[in-house]
Amino acid sequence: MTETATDPQTQTPAAQFAHFHERRELAVVQPQGSLALTNTQAVDSEQTIWGVPGRWAPLPEGQSGLTVIAEAADGIHVDGELVDGEAVVRGRDDPNPGAIVFSDTVTGFVIKLDGGSYALRVFDAHSEAIEDFGGIDAFAYNPDWVVTAAWSENPAGTTMGFEHLKDEGQTREEVIPGRITFTRDGVDYDLAAFKSGRALQLVFADSTSGDSTYSVGRFLFVAPNADGTITLDFNRAVLPPCAFSYAFNCPMPPKQNRFGVPIEAGEKNALAKDGTLLHPE
Repeated sequence: MTETATDPQTQTPAAQFAHFHERRELAVVQPQGSLALTNTQAVDSEQTIWGVPGRWAPLPEGQSGLTVIAEAADGIHVDGELVDGEAVVRGRDDPNPGAIVFSDTVTGFVIKLDGGSYALRVFDAHSEAIEDFGGIDAFAYNPDWVVTAAWSENPAGTTMGFEHLKDEGQTREEVIPGRITFTRDGVDYDLAAFKSGRALQLVFADSTSGDSTYSVGRFLFVAPNADGTITLDFNRAVLPPCAFSYAFNCPMPPKQNRFGVPIEAGEKNALAKDGTLLHPE
């Protein structure tokens, strides 16, 4: 008799949360998971990149990606082809982005930065962080932090400035498709989530931030329901990538997304094998 996996939709909410948490711990240790990122370096002129061979240069304005200049002995493969001379690595904003392999464990790809320049991201499947990773500390499932909020669409093109961790106070405009509003314990909340692929990304902080949870804040990915509501299951709150690697530059919570109460649900911190913080701030 063949055993079949339990359908997550038929599991209890607590069991669904346990499954979600297990998948999260697997995701961050993948060859290009958050713990594998060792460098993100912008390329504005021909230059070397820390940790990998070759020389890297920007393409003419309007073209996606970077040029790599290397010898065959450098062992760089772009889209499966060994580079011996020059090759173009298309950025992730291209419909057909390029893939870079430096070795059996080190890979990379190119991302577009705000302002139009490009950067190389380098991943090591045997990074020090992966080798030292002990797990993601999280609160036990808490049904009290599954909130049904109202969703109302904003006028097309509505944006809000979000500060990022490494941007020294400057903000980046993000599209805010709608308002998320609810009342809890007599307090009215009006939250802003920006578009992230097919989902909305809520960047928030609360009174646990910097105490029992990561100080920068946490992320929650949500989508409106057909009935005009939106479900905020804070048990699915995740640590931002910058909690796993200093090479990420994460958005920070705007003022309206900062709760004055503790949200004791979701992920807390990334831990080393000895139980200490993996990524001390």
